[in-house]
Amino acid sequence: MKFVVFSTKAYDKEYFEKFNQDYKHEITWFETALNADTAYLCRGHNAICVFVNDKMDRKTVEILYENGIRLIALRCAGFNNVDTEAARQYDIKIVRVPAYSPEAVAEHTVALILTLNRKTHKAYNRVREGNFSLKNLIGFNLYGKTVGVIGTGQIGAAFAGIMLGFGCRVFAYDVRENERLKSRGVEYQDFCTLLSESDIISLHCPLNAETHHMINSEALRMMKNGAMLINTGRGALIRTKDVIKALKSGKLGYLGIDVYEQEEHLFFNDWSSSIILDDDISRLLTFPNVLITSHQAFLTHEALEQIAVTTLENISDFENNLPLRNEVIL
Repeated sequence: MKFVVFSTKAYDKEYFEKFNQDYKHEITWFETALNADTAYLCRGHNAICVFVNDKMDRKTVEILYENGIRLIALRCAGFNNVDTEAARQYDIKIVRVPAYSPEAVAEHTVALILTLNRKTHKAYNRVREGNFSLKNLIGFNLYGKTVGVIGTGQIGAAFAGIMLGFGCRVFAYDVRENERLKSRGVEYQDFCTLLSESDIISLHCPLNAETHHMINSEALRMMKNGAMLINTGRGALIRTKDVIKALKSGKLGYLGIDVYEQEEHLFFNDWSSSIILDDDISRLLTFPNVLITSHQAFLTHEALEQIAVTTLENISDFENNLPLRNEVIL
C-alpha cells in the first residue's frame, strides 16, 4: 500500500525502512506536520501515518477524504489529536499502537524524579566546570515516600511496579482498578485523597474531555506543600498557568514534564538560535526546580521497533481486508 508519513524524523525512517522490507509498502516521507494546510500532500496515497502533534481536525479530515485517504495510522497510543466523529462520518478507519514498550515511558518518568530530587543534572554541570561543592544539592530518600499514580494502564502499571521496588507506598487513581497491582500492594484511592496524601504525583492517563486540565488551581491546592508533579502523559492534562502560579508561591516543590500543552509549536525542532515566543514555557525554564524534556520518554530502541512493526502490520491488515486488531472504535 502507498502511504504518507508526516512529521518524519530520522529515527522514524530508519526503523520503518528496516522492517518494511518484510511488508513492501510504498512510503512517502514528509518532515512537515499534518494539518489543513499540508493535507493535500497525501494525494495519490491510500493511508497516512501520523504522530502526536499532527492535527486532524474536521477540516483536515475532509481534505484527507477528498484526496482518497481511507486509513489514519497513528504511530502512538493516544488519539486525542483526531476528530474521531469526522473520521466516522467519512468512514476513515483509525488504527494506533496501543502499547510500545510501556517500560520506556515508565523508566523515563523515574529518571525525571531522580534527576529533580538528587539534582544530578546540576552536579554534572558543576563538576565539568571544576566545581565539586555540594551546596544546594540536598535531595530526599524515595524509600518510604507516597507516590500517587493517576492512570494505571500499561505505562502507569509499569511505573507503579518500579516505585514499589524503591520501597514507596503507591496510591493509584483510575476508573478501572488493576487487580494485579492491588495484589502487589498498590492502594486505589479517590482523586482528592491521592492528591492530598502523595509526595510525588505522576500522570499516566489519556487526554480526553474528563482529564483535560485535571491538574488545575483547585487540584494544586489539594496537594501537599512541596509535592513533586510529573507528567509524561499528555501536555493538556496540566493547566500550565496554574502550575506556574503554584511554583511561584512555593506550593509546588518540583515539576518534571516530558509533554507540554503547546508542544506542537516547539517540540522535535531546534530553536536554540531563535527567540522562543511561548511565554509559559519560557517562564517554566526559569525555575530551578523544573525539569523539561521534549517528548522523549518513548525514545528507546525497543519502543521504536514496536512502533514500526505494529504500524506496518496495521496498514497491511487494512490493505488485505483483515480484522483491524488495533482499531480505534468510533
